[in-house]
Amino acid sequence: MDGTRIMNDMRLVVEPLIPALRRYARAQVRDGAMADDLVQDCLERVITRWYQRKAGGDARAWIFTILHNLTLNRLRQTRRRGPHAELEDVDEAQIARPATQEEGLHFQQVLRALHSLPEEQRSVMLLVAVEDLSYADAARVLDIPVGTVMSRLHRARERLACLMDAGTNGVAQAVPLRRIK
Repeated sequence: MDGTRIMNDMRLVVEPLIPALRRYARAQVRDGAMADDLVQDCLERVITRWYQRKAGGDARAWIFTILHNLTLNRLRQTRRRGPHAELEDVDEAQIARPATQEEGLHFQQVLRALHSLPEEQRSVMLLVAVEDLSYADAARVLDIPVGTVMSRLHRARERLACLMDAGTNGVAQAVPLRRIK
């Protein structure tokens, strides 16, 4: 009976997080199939390692940490290997693109700008702004100090605003670096 209780407790914690996990993974890798694979791998690890989490700890942050680490590993692996697709396996519908409208173009511009951020800034931005994690939870997920989360988030917001402005007037503007003594 104790195993059944543990599985029920785990299910109650994990199931509501699945949409947020998928959103985070899709925003990180920009590929639906790869994102779904990452979430599945994450859930498998959560289930098989549930006993390793801290009893009083934040399960949400722990699960996002697992997904974040899996995502980094997959991105590194993809960079090393390069993209792979068999030409005869690609469906025309996957290549074809629907006509874009202004909102779609703006959405694509935001995603491009977000993806062009350095990984450290993009991860913080996604965890705090999209997944609504607190600074402390994001710091635990990324294994960095809270102050670092705050400074990366500030720089990410500045850079994103600059990139969005550049997209509207066609001129890229660099974010000025500040000197800290």
